[in-house]
Amino acid sequence: MTQLDVSFPMYNLPEMASAYQVLWDALVDEMEKEGVTGLPPALNFRRPPVPDAIGPEVFFSQTCGYPLQTIFRGQYELLGVPTYDAPGCVGATHCAFVLVREDSHFRKLEDLRGGVFAVNSWHSNSGMNLPRALLARYAGGKPFFRSVIETGGHPPSMERVVAGEADAASIDCVTFAFFQDYRPSAVASLRILAETPPSPAIPFVTSRKTAPNHVATLRRSLVRVASDPLRRETLAKLRIRNIGPADPAAYPRILDYERDAARLGYPELV
Repeated sequence: MTQLDVSFPMYNLPEMASAYQVLWDALVDEMEKEGVTGLPPALNFRRPPVPDAIGPEVFFSQTCGYPLQTIFRGQYELLGVPTYDAPGCVGATHCAFVLVREDSHFRKLEDLRGGVFAVNSWHSNSGMNLPRALLARYAGGKPFFRSVIETGGHPPSMERVVAGEADAASIDCVTFAFFQDYRPSAVASLRILAETPPSPAIPFVTSRKTAPNHVATLRRSLVRVASDPLRRETLAKLRIRNIGPADPAAYPRILDYERDAARLGYPELV
């Protein structure tokens, strides 16, 4: 029997672990009311934001929208989408902030031409796809940066900028908000230079192999937890205003940004 895995890998600072565990406990309570038993009691805090696959063991997780349309296509079911209470979020959308050092000379996006850019992952929507769409308007079909370095995550990307090893990075606005909440000193020397186009917020997902009745129960449980006044304090710690149904038609539109950048002669973030 497959060992089920549950995680919140997208916004998972250790300081947030207890709030996520309370949220998972609430979801377990709701699912048990519908007769679902044998659920994992503990979250997996080691799951990477961009794993190799959404395998049959994934009972509940959260996954960036761009890899859902590329490397994870056909592997998942959408469960719901959070509305975040964070600058840069409007309804069930988010964006990314292009961050630079506070004391840098950069005043507009064009000033970054010829600089060094830090990207968390080539599969990232906020770190790669959205800034590619933004920069395509300025690149003129040519490389925009002197070099682009892959860091493995938004936190190390911000660290590279703070250290002066990169001139800028594109950081999910929700990630930036959580750093301001829990690690303000780590981002105190950064400022927002530009904002990317909006994108659907990062959804909660389960494996395509999850039993259909469990998928339906997960969806209902998310909505009930989000609407329960007794859960508001926990959700507020996670900056979640609401959790609603995920629109299957919303996420394929993320690839429109990829196509638009290619039409402008900027198919790769370079």
